[in-house]
Amino acid sequence: MDLFLSNFKITINQKLYVKDPETSDLGKKIIQHSILLIDEIGFEQFTFKKLGERIQSNESSIYRYFESKHKLLIYLSSWYWTWIDYNILFSTANIKNPEEKLEKAIVIVTQNIVDDSQTPHINEAVLNRIIVSEFTKTFLTKEVDEENKEGFFLVYKRVVNRLINIIKEANPSYEFAKSLASSIVEGALHQQFLKQHFKTITSFNQTDEISSFYIDLAKKVLL
Repeated sequence: MDLFLSNFKITINQKLYVKDPETSDLGKKIIQHSILLIDEIGFEQFTFKKLGERIQSNESSIYRYFESKHKLLIYLSSWYWTWIDYNILFSTANIKNPEEKLEKAIVIVTQNIVDDSQTPHINEAVLNRIIVSEFTKTFLTKEVDEENKEGFFLVYKRVVNRLINIIKEANPSYEFAKSLASSIVEGALHQQFLKQHFKTITSFNQTDEISSFYIDLAKKVLL
């Protein structure tokens, strides 16, 4: 899988950018440092002006790649969910046992993320922190229905649907597969947030893996 991940190109909805940032050194620098800066100061305080100062480039040069920081955040989210989707796909491809496949998929969407050396300009561990803290801001907007029609959240839904299909393999008669899958994906982000900021209302410490909780939950519901 590492060999494949080193060669595949993540494809993002073209409507999210003006110019594909993966096609130039400046574009990759914008992606790399936007991740670091959003993680450092938060999405509310993040601006293209501050990013330009960080990378020593004009603010206008960033607008040549992204028309708004909102679309940049959706781009980063799409990149993350595509990376997760590929990991699920290729980690479960040769697993025949439905229960084992379910466990593996749940681990991938709930585990603590470490940086992938195959993508030097993107630190997945830092990007994961952004997804935990900021992902809901991509769709909790008045424009969500229109942006959904534009396919902005297609890859996120693909991750959930991949988990839905695995749940159906494990228990074809379970009628709430969609709700269970989306609850696992969203719940994992919520638990990651709680263990960082609201420690008294979660069973996990900051460095704990939460995968065992969701595996246990899914098994008790399905098996």
